[in-house]
Amino acid sequence: MARKPLMAGNWKMNNTIAEAVVLTQEIANRLKRAWPDKADVVICPPFVDLKPARTVLEFDKTEVAVGAQDVYWEASGAYTGEISVPMLKEIGCEYCIVGHSERRTLFGETNEDVNRKVAALIAGGIAPIVCVGESLAVRDEGTTLEYVCAQVRAAFAGIEAADAAHAVVAYEPIWAIGTGRTATPEQAEEVCAAIRAELARLFGDEAAEGMRILYGGSMNPGNVEALLAQPDIDGGLVGGASLKAESFIQLVEACVR
Repeated sequence: MARKPLMAGNWKMNNTIAEAVVLTQEIANRLKRAWPDKADVVICPPFVDLKPARTVLEFDKTEVAVGAQDVYWEASGAYTGEISVPMLKEIGCEYCIVGHSERRTLFGETNEDVNRKVAALIAGGIAPIVCVGESLAVRDEGTTLEYVCAQVRAAFAGIEAADAAHAVVAYEPIWAIGTGRTATPEQAEEVCAAIRAELARLFGDEAAEGMRILYGGSMNPGNVEALLAQPDIDGGLVGGASLKAESFIQLVEACVR
């Protein structure tokens, strides 16, 4: 089954509103009109930048989707500092990252938290980008595949196959995020293939073949082609390379060749 590539830029905690408008405009200006037919493109700015970025894209009629970097699973209530699915939906978000390793490591997010967020996003009509990945210690122990597949099972617990089909999985080896180190294409493919096999066990072969799996972990213009050449890697969830329009557009271009 041919899967449409997806390139998602995670801006993390970068860019003021003014800077976000400039970067979004630069991306819009460089994106060739025919590319969105061949690949989906998503930018994931901080919460305060979501509406300004969306406004730029709408004004330019640019087919780039906007995604959030996190969400809370309750629709409203006394949850100071949190953002709900309905809020993201009103802004126009089509995607939302959940379970990023920085959320898990720095803010104590658990597999159960990720599962609640996945369920809330699916119910609200926003596609979750579910992050999974191992630390260097896990890799050195030789238990990477078991560890990552357990994260996949936990994230999709209680989710029906028809709903899971709208989700995206991003494999991000923690030891390769922001370090300049990258998993070799073979290492990345081994884990992404295991993720797809786990999705097939959960939801059946047809659903698993239709779901997109991204690589996240220092993807850049120098390694993107080798990574995308792997049969189970359908795009990227990129951090640093998404903060410059030139490098991000190079990654998008690699998806449409």
